Amino acid sequence: MSYVGPEFDPSQPPPRRGLGRPLTVMVAALVPTCLAGWLVYQSTSGPDGGEAARSLPSSPSASAERTTPSEAGPPSPSASGEGKDGDKDGKGDKKGGGGKGDDNDSSTKPSVPDPAPDGPLKGKVVVVDPGHNPGNFQHATEINRKVDIGTNHKECDTTGTSTNDGYTEAKFTLDVARKLRTLLLQQGATVKFTQDGDRPWGPCVDERARIGNEARADAVVSIHADGSGAGNRGYHVILPAKVKGGAADTSAIVAPSKELGERIAGAFVSATGSAPSNYVGGGTGLDTRSDLGGLNLSTVPKVFIECGNMRDAKDAALLKSGEWRQKAAQGISNGIGGFLRG
Repeated sequence: MSYVGPEFDPSQPPPRRGLGRPLTVMVAALVPTCLAGWLVYQSTSGPDGGEAARSLPSSPSASAERTTPSEAGPPSPSASGEGKDGDKDGKGDKKGGGGKGDDNDSSTKPSVPDPAPDGPLKGKVVVVDPGHNPGNFQHATEINRKVDIGTNHKECDTTGTSTNDGYTEAKFTLDVARKLRTLLLQQGATVKFTQDGDRPWGPCVDERARIGNEARADAVVSIHADGSGAGNRGYHVILPAKVKGGAADTSAIVAPSKELGERIAGAFVSATGSAPSNYVGGGTGLDTRSDLGGLNLSTVPKVFIECGNMRDAKDAALLKSGEWRQKAAQGISNGIGGFLRG
């Protein structure tokens, strides 16, 4: 496109005088500029003119920004990522909806630290038995198999109960157990689990007892939540009755188990503020039973604790609260500690 206006007349060629010297100056100025550009290109281009094979920083600050990955080291972990230990699922409804607990609920196996080198429970062995197993629902044949509990035969295990909106007892017990483990390890105890979400189902009740026996545990606590009717509230601790039959003989553990249970019951009240059961134990928070294989087959002090009733709306709200579960673990830990310290 051409432009014709008052300042340009194509019929009159511009004078040629004076062009030589400005042109010479212009060329002289362009030569070093082009040369500099060519040198930069050579220093920053790879052999095929592609991405630079090597950076040549022009200043210390530029060098810092161009540090290679090997010099920079591995990236720092995400502030919100917990990997497997904080085993937190991060998907719970804080109001307990959708059959889930809150964001403090563990769904994966966390890493386990060593016991504290020194502490009031150093040298003591505690076996923690998280009731049931989240995978039992998919293994009905295996868990319905009958096993010998000394006085008779019972199912290997059960699925456990759940809240009305589907938060399972197995998920609850595993989370409280992991919180309890942390508290006991901090006091120097050696802690063993009967299961840690690391097996597809079970173990059976006879194996659960055997794990505590073989560990020569100083105390064993089996963690549960009840599935009674609405309106039935509170916790209770189950003690072994004196039984003898087949492989079952609780005569040596009845007395120490009772002391363990009483310690836990008292500490649980203080830590959680929950009242003893209003439907079992006559207000004492204690109940003695002879029909539980996990107690009948134990040769070391052992109790069960039913932390609350999952079928009562008020108890269920507590059981689904991560803050309350931490208090429950603290109460159980305090009771175990008091028993072991004497």
